[in-house]
Amino acid sequence: MSRILNTEIIIPIIEKLVKKACYELDDNLMCSFRKAYDKEESKIGKETIKILIDNGEYAKKEQLACCHNTGTCIVIMEIGQHVCWEGKPLKDQVNQGVRQGYENGYLRKSMVADPLERINTNDNTPAILHTEIVDGDRVTITVMPKGGGSENMGTFKTLLPGDGIDGIKDFVLETVRRVGGNPCPPYIIGIGVGGTMDHCSWMAKKALLRPLGEFNAKPLYAQLEAELLEAVNNTGIGPLGMGGRITALGVHVDYYPCHITALPVAINFQCNASRHASEII
Repeated sequence: MSRILNTEIIIPIIEKLVKKACYELDDNLMCSFRKAYDKEESKIGKETIKILIDNGEYAKKEQLACCHNTGTCIVIMEIGQHVCWEGKPLKDQVNQGVRQGYENGYLRKSMVADPLERINTNDNTPAILHTEIVDGDRVTITVMPKGGGSENMGTFKTLLPGDGIDGIKDFVLETVRRVGGNPCPPYIIGIGVGGTMDHCSWMAKKALLRPLGEFNAKPLYAQLEAELLEAVNNTGIGPLGMGGRITALGVHVDYYPCHITALPVAINFQCNASRHASEII
């Protein structure tokens, strides 16, 4: 049977998730910070990670933004195929929830209405909305504020099929060295392999949401993740680019079938303020 929902229901949920994501770094990330602190070999690297830990704890306690850059608001909705919507357009309600979250949460507004005219919308809308149809009659809403410092460092390249795994490694490490400390390490690297240009980039973005410490279920890609993580952490870039052992907390690779002529690869960085919150309705 179908489940009927009024789109208005999502407004307070998204407002709440915006605030939670910006105020509270999740336990998985905080645990990764503490492990990184123990592994970090440089004095300045340890001090930097300790500041990140203290900052995360203070932001949660005081319900304040853990980073002033509260970014572009990405909203992902996994909608069960048995859900039917009524009411105002879904996109409008999503933006209203984002608007209320940023205004009532005293979060910085960073969106401009036109990329060339550069006039601020003053409420951090519009959000970037992704919808996926899944089985069931539930809706999972994930809010992911994405800062410009890390997003601006993302890149895409169509490799030749013959470039293979070595070509992917070379592209990733070349990119990591080029961007240096700009994505605010220790960061997470999301990598999409396959599909088309748009889908490959989306896989790289969504891979950032995977819990730290989890590897791809396919051994070939799990091994690639482990090898890339070690190689990235051997670059010496370190926390905030000031030198050290821990440059990345994780490397997450996702893949999809692709055309016989291509090997698309997308790279998306997530800064140390990895913010996301979800709720199921």
